[in-house]
Amino acid sequence: MRPRWRRGGDGNVHSASTRPPTRAATPPGYVKDVLSSLAARWQLISEPVPRYRDMPPVIDGVRILILAMVLITVPLADPHPGVGARGIAIAVALGISAVAWIAMMWAQNRPGLYVAALVVMAAAGGTLAGLSEFNTAIAVGCVVTSSAGVRLPTETSLAIAAETVAAFLVAGLITGETSSTLVGGPAAYLGLWAFGLTRRAYLLRAEQAEQALEQARRAHAAESQAAALAERARIAREIHDVLAHSLAAVSVNLQAAEGLLGALPDDRPELAKAIECIERAGAFTRDGLAEARRAILALREGPAPRSPRSLAGQLEALAQEYRADGDMAVDFRVTGEPSPVSAEAGLTAYRTAQEALTNARKHAPGQPVSLRLAFGPSGNGSDGSDGVDGSDGVDGVTVEIVSPLPPADDTEGPLARTGTGYGLTGLRERAALCRGTLTAGPVDGQWRVLLRLPAGAVHQ
Repeated sequence: MRPRWRRGGDGNVHSASTRPPTRAATPPGYVKDVLSSLAARWQLISEPVPRYRDMPPVIDGVRILILAMVLITVPLADPHPGVGARGIAIAVALGISAVAWIAMMWAQNRPGLYVAALVVMAAAGGTLAGLSEFNTAIAVGCVVTSSAGVRLPTETSLAIAAETVAAFLVAGLITGETSSTLVGGPAAYLGLWAFGLTRRAYLLRAEQAEQALEQARRAHAAESQAAALAERARIAREIHDVLAHSLAAVSVNLQAAEGLLGALPDDRPELAKAIECIERAGAFTRDGLAEARRAILALREGPAPRSPRSLAGQLEALAQEYRADGDMAVDFRVTGEPSPVSAEAGLTAYRTAQEALTNARKHAPGQPVSLRLAFGPSGNGSDGSDGVDGSDGVDGVTVEIVSPLPPADDTEGPLARTGTGYGLTGLRERAALCRGTLTAGPVDGQWRVLLRLPAGAVHQ
């Protein structure tokens, strides 16, 4: 008969095999998990001592009160300190315990001195409790063991607790204390040491939770920053694909129109005027392309590069562009001592002037416009309103654009209804980002746009 195979813990084993069968295996990973849990718990309570935190003053008050009770009640117990050899030993142990107690409270944030004070206090406190009757002297050892359990690693605190118990037992055996006293004292010390370990584990877990929360906050901030960068990249793509391409196409068509008009006979003045308008439109388009490139660069890589011209130079060039159109008289003036401004503040001031001049061309074509740039104090204007010509204010930069309001019965210009209506809203948002303010509205029959940027947001 052919031998049969059997299944078991060893797999397929021949029935005639002399190999002893293996024992049933324990659940995989069970012992390892138990040991890992014990090791993790031991590591938690064995970590370096945390720094002394801002504890409530009542804790130190309670410790001082307990020390006072020990200093008052121990001399009243029998035997009295200083009477006989035992009394002298009690007086010495009481004095050393008091000094070590005060040193422990003073050295909360000095680990080396703190441990040394606990070691001295453990020996003196245990000896004091063993020499005296079972009274408040035991409080010294209780404070030592509980404080060591809370503040020190497990090995160090266990050594100090053992020192306290040993000192108590030696002194108690020499003085012939009862068995109940010899058992009760160590039980109290070890119980408070265990309580200190529990408190220590709680504090360490709370500290780890705070660290985890801080890491979570940092991770959330990093995610938010990554999302913001992704959104900026998306906006940069949209600007590049829509605005830049559109302006490029307009520029190409303007160049073609300029070439076609230039081939015609130049005996008509209207033709020269049309060519001049096309040239200015081409210049505006090229400037728009440059602005679009700077905006895309700022969104992609950070702050936009600084313009080589000063803020006053930029606003002067802007006023000249609008004067060149021939339909707007722009009066530009600078007051105060010009000083360099930050890139963000300069861009905010430039965009404000640009938007205000464009709105003046839309709603009051042909009317004169006043553009003022003031450096330094800004206060009440010459008309008594909040303008740029006063001296009672704070240092910074002020931009003011004033244009006449159109008559109530005046018909709207061809550009009055162009735009989205969010220009001033965007300017207010720009001003807020620079910690400034922007106001716009009618003042004494004129429309005024006033931008104020504080010195802290202006200077480099």
